[in-house]
Amino acid sequence: MRQRLAPGELLALALILLPLAVALPRLWSGYTGGWAGGLALAGRICGILGLAMMLVAAALSVRLPALDTGFGGLPRLWRLHRRLGFGAFMLILLHVLLLAFAALPHSLAMAVALLFPPPADWLTWTGWLALLALVIFLAPTFQFFGPIRYQSWKRLHLLSVPTLALALAHTLPPLASPWPWWLLAALAALALLWRKGLSPRLARRPYRVTEVRSLAPDVVELALSPERRPLRHRAGQFVYLSPLDDGLTAGRGEEHPYTLSSAPGAPALKLGIKALGDASRALQSVALGSRVLLEGPYGAFFEQAAPGRKQLWLGGGIGITPFVSAARELAADPGKEEEVVLCYLANRPERAYYLEELAGIAARHPALRLVPHYFSEQGPLELGFLAQQCPDFRERELLICGPPPMIHHLLRLLAGAGVPRAHIHTEAFDFL
Repeated sequence: MRQRLAPGELLALALILLPLAVALPRLWSGYTGGWAGGLALAGRICGILGLAMMLVAAALSVRLPALDTGFGGLPRLWRLHRRLGFGAFMLILLHVLLLAFAALPHSLAMAVALLFPPPADWLTWTGWLALLALVIFLAPTFQFFGPIRYQSWKRLHLLSVPTLALALAHTLPPLASPWPWWLLAALAALALLWRKGLSPRLARRPYRVTEVRSLAPDVVELALSPERRPLRHRAGQFVYLSPLDDGLTAGRGEEHPYTLSSAPGAPALKLGIKALGDASRALQSVALGSRVLLEGPYGAFFEQAAPGRKQLWLGGGIGITPFVSAARELAADPGKEEEVVLCYLANRPERAYYLEELAGIAARHPALRLVPHYFSEQGPLELGFLAQQCPDFRERELLICGPPPMIHHLLRLLAGAGVPRAHIHTEAFDFL
């Protein structure tokens, strides 16, 4: 069973279909019949939908706190953004090919001339330039030329601005009813203006590093104190952190997402950070007292679960951090009665970073039960273990956070056990 569309996803779909709905009467009146006419009609529809998806994808890059909750959280919104980009790319390719094949019944020369007209036909050439720019800035996202590099991805995404401008120049003049395009273009322009121009100055809040606590050789928990008005967050949310420590070997000034491990309302924000790349590895030795900038909070992890139902939490690796935040919140609320089972999936005991603290919370709070599971001793999690430790897991809301391979294994396991997909909620930061 697939997840239901969130309200924001339904709105995005409506915005994508709006230009086509307005243009369809004109397109239909120009339909000439036959298979060539059908290909030409399909090609124009693909072009309209492709450009609309590009503009909506750009509008979704706005990244405003709280807006992402309408999309089921920022990771889910980013996945939608990425799928729209890829869908737009495929539709635009189809737009070109279908129009060329529609001209073939007349002659091959006409088909070639349609694709590659004289230089004076600048409208067609702006379309080719837009497609070229689209290929260049999407290449890192879809790993066309190898593994993704964060810095390249950030820089090349700036090409989205001329890409959209060229695509609009290619599309707008022939349209009889351009107002939907102006609406989508305005939304995309405002989003890009905020994301690239205003948010670095207006949305980021300064904090100071007050503690760097080592949890493992490659994992630290940072404690941060606000210089001015602090962020307010819920359990399971995350922030984008930009460190300003001059002594960092990598990542200075770059923004990266990290989950908050502190309880909501705690005097200091805490972030669990594992060395997974150059920037996060450098943060393992960030200087005390150095400044960082935070943007957020984002995410709606626990809000995805149906209220009033028992929950099973499955956390592994640094994906345990949202559950640490929730457990710390639970420790401050002795009156909470809904039973929660936390299954901590670690490779081995020494890699269970917060185990001692979580065990202490579970010992003091009857609503939390902690179940460690170690891959080195027990192998991958199996249904027998899950059924033994949490017999009613099929009737619970299941929240999963961890590395993508762990999540994929658990999704297959739970699907085979008949757990409804609507009861399973996941979080993984693999959405670049």
